[in-house]
Amino acid sequence: MNYEKPIKTSSCPEKIIYILDTNILLHEPFAFLSFKEHDVVVPMTVLEELDSIKDRHKDVSRDARVAIRALEDTLSDATPEQVLSGVKLPQNDEQHPSGNLAIINDYALKQTANTLSFNENDNRIINAALQIQDKHSDKKVVLVTKDINMRLKAKGAGLAHVEDYRTDQLIDDIQFLTKGYHKFEGDFWQHIKNCDSETEGRYTTHFVNRDIVPLSYMNEYLIDEEETFAGKVTGWDDERIAIQDLGYERLLGKTAWGIHPKNIYQGMAMDALLDPSIDLVILTGPAGCGKTLLALATALEQVIERGLYDKIIVTRSTPEIAESIGFLPGTEEEKMAPWLAAITDSLEVLHKQDESMSSSLDYITEKANIQFKSVNFMRGRSIQNSMVLLDECQNLTASQLKTIITRCGEGTKLICSGNLAQIDSNYLTAVTSGLTYIVERFKDFPGSATINLNGVVRSRLASFAEENL
Repeated sequence: MNYEKPIKTSSCPEKIIYILDTNILLHEPFAFLSFKEHDVVVPMTVLEELDSIKDRHKDVSRDARVAIRALEDTLSDATPEQVLSGVKLPQNDEQHPSGNLAIINDYALKQTANTLSFNENDNRIINAALQIQDKHSDKKVVLVTKDINMRLKAKGAGLAHVEDYRTDQLIDDIQFLTKGYHKFEGDFWQHIKNCDSETEGRYTTHFVNRDIVPLSYMNEYLIDEEETFAGKVTGWDDERIAIQDLGYERLLGKTAWGIHPKNIYQGMAMDALLDPSIDLVILTGPAGCGKTLLALATALEQVIERGLYDKIIVTRSTPEIAESIGFLPGTEEEKMAPWLAAITDSLEVLHKQDESMSSSLDYITEKANIQFKSVNFMRGRSIQNSMVLLDECQNLTASQLKTIITRCGEGTKLICSGNLAQIDSNYLTAVTSGLTYIVERFKDFPGSATINLNGVVRSRLASFAEENL
């Protein structure tokens, strides 16, 4: 096999050659289809790593298998020579002709003064990118990896362009993440010039000029600094916006399973959690802001007291869970117990007044039909008429969250919560986390609501640590 021959690319000078690292295909198995008219190169080392991962008992093994099958489907009819030189990718955008996909054998590269040692997989991928850069000096050659250290090594080795995978990144800075509410300076009514109102049932809807919140979206909450107004966007047209007047004190007076909001942010969250018309509630915020407690309290209220749902399914994702739970003894629920201690802690808080704590918890768990599940076993299910509590979402990719969300059938409400300041995944950041992705992607969906729980209420110690450490 001759690797001195340049990879086939378009004559267009703007065309870019992207070399993909393994973690890109694990993050998004179909990532090689996302580069529009540009060319994509997958080094042989990447295929070797995918092959070693696909049979492991890990959450990422599925993504590895999906990526391998997708590559096979694209290259199945190509000859070995065509695979080396580049095969036309499927065209998924009429405005952009597709680029080429090529596989190169980086194991066959020769050691030169400019290459790194070949004893590490990352080095072989970097060396492949360096060779392509030398052979195609008229093109922009980019190594795409989510490994920060690999990006530094590639730069140090002389690679001109190294990037993170940002196709599924919707914001550039976490400070621009949708909070789920808009806070007006001073008094809300000072900003209103014209207003028409209609009262139906317990609530009044105000119709005001849209320019007061020009970038509003469905179920966005509106509050003011004077703590006199609280409302929610329920619709709009080109000129006006409809705001349902919820009442500031009314939000603070909400209750679920004996729990009352400690601040307006918890009040807004509880309103969304108790609203049966909202199918997805996303709770973000620092540790100790009450995400898990509110989710569990409202779930118990709606399953046991109101009978709106049949059961509660609780799951969370951490790197340890993603690898395996098989080595622990017992049933799935028993194996998940160490990882779901936050849920049991919240249950204890909700029932701390009971003299017989253990029997109370067992009774509630059985009464509410609370099921503790591993994220690994959520795939393939169709969950009906349930409340699903998905904790620690910041450690999931957009692809993984999509898999879980699409499991939710009729009559199911999903509560996703997480703290973007506590990401444990090696390849995720606050802006690339699946939690960030769904916050931005679902903000225009009328069946969802997002609340950033601003403020720690766990204790003064936790509050000080969150603000100063």
